[in-house]
Amino acid sequence: MSKNPRKSPGLGLLIALLCLVSLLLAACGDPTATSVPPTTAPTTTIVAITTTAIATTTAAATTTAVATTTLANTTATGELIVFAASSLTDPFNEIKTALETANPGLKVTINFGGSNTLRAQLEQGAKADVFASANQTEMDNALKSNLVADKGTTFVRNRLVVILPKSNPGKVQTLQDLAKSGLKFVTAQKDVPVGGYTLQALDKMSKDPAFSPDFSTKVQANFVSQESNVKQVVAKVQLGEADAGIVYSSDISAKVSPDLATIEIPDQFNTLAAYPIATLKGAANTAAAKVFVDYVLGDKAQAILKKNNFIPISSTTSSTR
Repeated sequence: MSKNPRKSPGLGLLIALLCLVSLLLAACGDPTATSVPPTTAPTTTIVAITTTAIATTTAAATTTAVATTTLANTTATGELIVFAASSLTDPFNEIKTALETANPGLKVTINFGGSNTLRAQLEQGAKADVFASANQTEMDNALKSNLVADKGTTFVRNRLVVILPKSNPGKVQTLQDLAKSGLKFVTAQKDVPVGGYTLQALDKMSKDPAFSPDFSTKVQANFVSQESNVKQVVAKVQLGEADAGIVYSSDISAKVSPDLATIEIPDQFNTLAAYPIATLKGAANTAAAKVFVDYVLGDKAQAILKKNNFIPISSTTSSTR
């Protein structure tokens, strides 16, 4: 008696299982099959890149923060001694106040005088950290004496002007009047920068057809005193002890201008005086000296110098160390 295969559930189940196994083997064994990349792989890669980026950004931020902190903490402390030309009195006193305010632990002492006198004092053993001269000659002399390491940096410029007492300006109305017999003319010593510049100006005038060949000689015959610094020249004219003098434009400060009249000196006779500044080799406070020099060369100090009738280095071609 024959059996009906449909009536045998075991055989059907076996066939179904065999088919399923065959399909699974075919799927696993086909080398040309396109596999879908696991979803976890890109996630892992993205996480890795993100982690690296975060680490890099964090490191950069940390470096910036450290740099900023270091810059913020770069302050000057202790005592700083500056030797500076007399013509710098007003702006340097203002710069001193600004620096001491920004650096509570700093005390700035400034010794003002003729540049040649200051250089001589340094050669004789006077202690200072910074030297600011009204001419390159005295800075060069300081270099020859091994007081500074280089020729310094020009930080500002200045020009000459004739000053007269406002109470009696009638005696001198033109530059040619400086040669009038009996006129009282006060100047600085020839070794003081402004005194040397004055002689140069008079010499240039003597070579010009608008003046007599002996113009300089006649003016020098009117010298009634030769002062050790430019501030003393201003004081004598201001007080009426002299009829005229030659000083820097910067010396016509708000304090003295009410007492003075001026005559401009044309460019062809004038001197654009260059002021160099340098840290001294024997500086006891080199860190503060660098802060001072950098500040003087910066925008804030240049604005102070301009306000005091100096010519900022940004307005001219400056020399470098």
